Amino acid sequence: MATFTTPETPEPVPLELAESTRARRRGLLGREGIEGALLLSPASSVHTVGMRFAIDVAHLDGKFRVLAVRTMRPGRVGLPRPRARHVLEAEAGAMERWGLRRGVRLVVQGR
Repeated sequence: MATFTTPETPEPVPLELAESTRARRRGLLGREGIEGALLLSPASSVHTVGMRFAIDVAHLDGKFRVLAVRTMRPGRVGLPRPRARHVLEAEAGAMERWGLRRGVRLVVQGR
């Protein structure tokens, strides 16, 4: 399984990879939650239509640097983020605990 770290994460965060079109389209739909995060790659936007819980969304550039972080409630459609090449999804509140904010770079391992 893949993981990611940042300068502020005390230990690696479990990371699921959604690299196929089908996996990216499905994302977290139909789930009750997620341990760790889901990386959609390539991707520049997401939606939460049909989601069962609120999620944190981080848009990442090609070097896995955070461009923006926001929380999305179920039933929302996010606009594409310019320069975004990847999107990281997690349960609402997780990214704040991990110290993810604009400018932070993720180090992805096991990809």
